[in-house]
Amino acid sequence: MYPIHRKQFPENLKKNVTEQDFPALDVFICTADPYKEPPMSVVNTALSLMAYDYPTEKISVYVSDDGGSALTLFAFMEAAKFASYWLPFCRENNIMDRSPDVYFSSAHSWSSKAHKIKEIYENMKVRVGNVVNRGEVSEIYITNDQEREAFDKWRGAFTPQDHPTVIQVLLDNSTDKDITGHCLPNLIYVSRQKSKTSPHHFKAGALNVLLRVSTIMTNAPIFLTQDCDMYSNDPQTPLRMLCYICDPAIERTLGFVQFPQRFRGINRDDTYGCEYKHLGEIHPMGFDGLRGPYYCGTGTFFLRQALFGDPSTSVKSEILELRPDRIMNKPIKSPDILALAHHVASCNYENQNKWGYKMGFRYGSLAADIYTGYRLQCDGWRSIFCNPKRAAFLGNAPLNFVDVLSQCKRWAIGLLETASSKYSPITFGTKSMGLLMGLGYSYQALWPILSIPVTVYAFLPQLVLVSGVSVFPEITEPWFLLYLFLVLGAYGQDFLEYVLEGATFRKWWNAQRMWMIRNLSSFSFGTAEYFLKSIGLSTCGFNVTNKVVDDEQNKRYSQGIFEFGVPSPLFVPLTMAAIINLFSFIWGTILVFGGSNEEGLLLQMLLAGCIVVNFFPIYEAIALRNDKGKMPTKITIIATLLAGALYTATSFIFKR
Repeated sequence: MYPIHRKQFPENLKKNVTEQDFPALDVFICTADPYKEPPMSVVNTALSLMAYDYPTEKISVYVSDDGGSALTLFAFMEAAKFASYWLPFCRENNIMDRSPDVYFSSAHSWSSKAHKIKEIYENMKVRVGNVVNRGEVSEIYITNDQEREAFDKWRGAFTPQDHPTVIQVLLDNSTDKDITGHCLPNLIYVSRQKSKTSPHHFKAGALNVLLRVSTIMTNAPIFLTQDCDMYSNDPQTPLRMLCYICDPAIERTLGFVQFPQRFRGINRDDTYGCEYKHLGEIHPMGFDGLRGPYYCGTGTFFLRQALFGDPSTSVKSEILELRPDRIMNKPIKSPDILALAHHVASCNYENQNKWGYKMGFRYGSLAADIYTGYRLQCDGWRSIFCNPKRAAFLGNAPLNFVDVLSQCKRWAIGLLETASSKYSPITFGTKSMGLLMGLGYSYQALWPILSIPVTVYAFLPQLVLVSGVSVFPEITEPWFLLYLFLVLGAYGQDFLEYVLEGATFRKWWNAQRMWMIRNLSSFSFGTAEYFLKSIGLSTCGFNVTNKVVDDEQNKRYSQGIFEFGVPSPLFVPLTMAAIINLFSFIWGTILVFGGSNEEGLLLQMLLAGCIVVNFFPIYEAIALRNDKGKMPTKITIIATLLAGALYTATSFIFKR
């Protein structure tokens, strides 16, 4: 009803605020698996953020390694060395692409100094790559006593039964300088304690540990949460954020500033619909006209105070050192500070307190990001959607079809957990934020149940069509105009919104096709799994999305070819729908145009035809491909048998 398009003028910021008065900034990066989330990708994310156009002495980067991997720790030890070359190089040459991998893979005409920096970077990649391939850190890669001490501590801490806290300060801005003599940002590696007897709450738990550890060590009033595969694409992003943080009209109730998720590496037509135009840009602009967009889990600058209470009062912390307004007066390597940081990172620290429920990132949903933002807004905080022309962050969307569907299934479970919680947007949200915001969040939280009508439309009209049963009005009936209006109106609005946001027709087509596919597979399975969990018959886990794609998969994706390959249950309903709709379309065409005067079946035939056109990649994967990404024979056989069973059952029920 009231979408907001904002524009920032960071060049005017320094007229009102001096660099000396810029607030300190903490950066949180979470990773969990060095094989699904390659350490060099996480390193590039961290380096791009360390190289912000921002006073380096005010930046602290925290890396949460939930996998407790020596490979990740080694990669960041190497990154700490490379940062002393990379940061001054970015500053002196004012480059925009501050992810080393992105910069050195682009077609630049480089100076001799750039070639030297590239050589240092490539040598680092080789060392880290060798370690990852070996699966362990060899003694030959440990080059100084500080690294040896860190690894001895890391190895000695771990036992097969436990995963204790490891906190390693890799860079300290009070002592570490780059090659030009400027101080480097703080870089802190954190591997939190885990135990099989204590819940660890996945990413939300990792972020809460970083929130507490950073409050103890640096306590910056602002912190950024960033996915490990999304790098900074604009070094002035913190200045754009400060344009809102420093605005006296909104600063008292501003909880967070959200930047959109944008991706590089997506093929020309976005085959898997991973741009998520509605979720990433269109809907947040509409929310911004009310109380602000939802938290997307990455590219978000928080006011630390917002995680410790509402705008008028703070939740009392268990220890004085966890106050968000505490003034830091001890170095981060102080034994007292490190001991306390280890204490608040322990897996038992959250027992019998308010973390995850009244303060910090909220527990209770696999979609902890949107749930946390929603709860903050219920507490009275507002948010801002900052969508500059140049993307603030760019990341890698999943390029494997089963990963795309699995990720959406996890979202579906999390959204339904939000909808059914005692803080449901339908009741609590509407009361706390007003009708429109409550309805907006309700739409998001109940999104997965759209799988029910979509599944009905994908199967029922087509199955009864074979029996000659009409479920839609004839063309000559007035109700036909209503159906026509609803279909053309819905698709027309959807298409118009995409075009106005700069998308092409092919991207829109793939997005609406993936909307149908997600509802038939991801959301159907997610909804079913949620209800099974609700009655105690299933448990929901958090699977890390794989960021590694082999060359063959990458080639097929660049050509717009769907990647099936593995026999996933998520493919079964898609294959069934493809078989049933193709058969029904052929049979309906014979009935409608074969002289049998079955005009009432026309809409059912057209519906089946629309699905057939959308599902062409599935027919191609079943019958026209021989590569490794084709549909597994096992899935085709299972889907064919189930489709046949449905036809048989329908023919008995709907006998003419």
